[in-house]
Amino acid sequence: MAELNAEHRGTAQPAAARLWANRWLLAAGIVAVLAVHGLAGASAYVVLAAIVLLLAAALLPSGGARRSIEDAAAMEAGGLQRLSGEYLAAAVADPLIIFDRTATIVHANAAAFAAFGGLAPGMSLSLKFRAPEMQALLDSVLSGTVASEIVDYTEKLPVERAYRVSASSVGHATDLYVLVFKDQSEARRIDRMRADFIANASHELRTPLASISGFIETLRGPARGDPAARDQFLQIMQNQTGRMARLIDDLLSLSRLEMKPYLKPGTEVDLRQTIDSVIDSLAPLARENGVAIERDFVDGPLDVPGDRDELFQVFENLLENACKYGQSGGRVTVSIERDGTGPEPGIDVTITDYGPGIPEEHIPRITERFYRVDVESSRTQKGTGLGLSIVKHILTRHNARLSIKSEAGKGAAFSVHLPAA
Repeated sequence: MAELNAEHRGTAQPAAARLWANRWLLAAGIVAVLAVHGLAGASAYVVLAAIVLLLAAALLPSGGARRSIEDAAAMEAGGLQRLSGEYLAAAVADPLIIFDRTATIVHANAAAFAAFGGLAPGMSLSLKFRAPEMQALLDSVLSGTVASEIVDYTEKLPVERAYRVSASSVGHATDLYVLVFKDQSEARRIDRMRADFIANASHELRTPLASISGFIETLRGPARGDPAARDQFLQIMQNQTGRMARLIDDLLSLSRLEMKPYLKPGTEVDLRQTIDSVIDSLAPLARENGVAIERDFVDGPLDVPGDRDELFQVFENLLENACKYGQSGGRVTVSIERDGTGPEPGIDVTITDYGPGIPEEHIPRITERFYRVDVESSRTQKGTGLGLSIVKHILTRHNARLSIKSEAGKGAAFSVHLPAA
């Protein structure tokens, strides 16, 4: 029923338009019919028939209307003809190359020039893209064995980029073909990160599990009746289970943060009170490692927008690392100061240790998941390799950033730059 109504509306609109276009002629005709009726005394049926004929004539498209319709169609066709392949290629965001039956470039859009450079009409595609998969792609399309083909292609220079390349003919009997390069580099990078993450997490969990399994086997065999060995092995097994529990907690925490990286916190946090709580909670660890924690806080309110629990986790991770890895320096300094140098006011929190420091080549990668400067030292200190990655994700969520300065033998300084409230 709705389709019938739509059809009636579609036919009624042109009829109404034609009646409106011929309104003056129609009115004149009706006046003339009525005048003849009044003077000649014609019957009412004759007058009604004349009016109906006038309406039918008004509804019929005139020669001018037909010419207008034909002119509009001709203009539309001319516009589509003027819309050349160059304009269409320029509208495509991906690199696109048009070539002929000899694999010679006819046209390349701006994205193709930016991606590959050195392209020009008349250049041979076979010489530009020498990879075997590209040669096979061109051969299969130009030979006519397939209408379209897709291959994976990697461009090595100036930087490595992975593309999904599709080739197909353009229209019918045009002797033109098109190559479209879909960049897959980011998707491949994410896949590699996911695979590396799973491999690293599996390795970190498998190591303590293997240790626990070995001690259980020993306790059930040679050490079954040895109380001293049993107590020692049980303590090691407890340590290993604690390590797995910390790793699982960090994995869950990182997963939660990655699921909401752009959800900005909506509350304010007293930074002074939060960091005081962190220092108090880590005081036993500092004493155990022989480290003194020193405060250097600027006066006045220190409020920042954020989530208190997440910021507590940030500074707990940073201060715990400073106490563990910088213990040879004997002290750790926690300083808070206002930063008025940028376009927006902010607050900087810097945690400095005076231990062995971090070699410069490790600093750019230190926030990667499971990246460790010293694997043995990290595991001895019960590290999971995820602490700084969690810090980075929380700071990204808070529109903050982390900077690291270190010099071998002179300690390391981790600075958190937070926007002020």
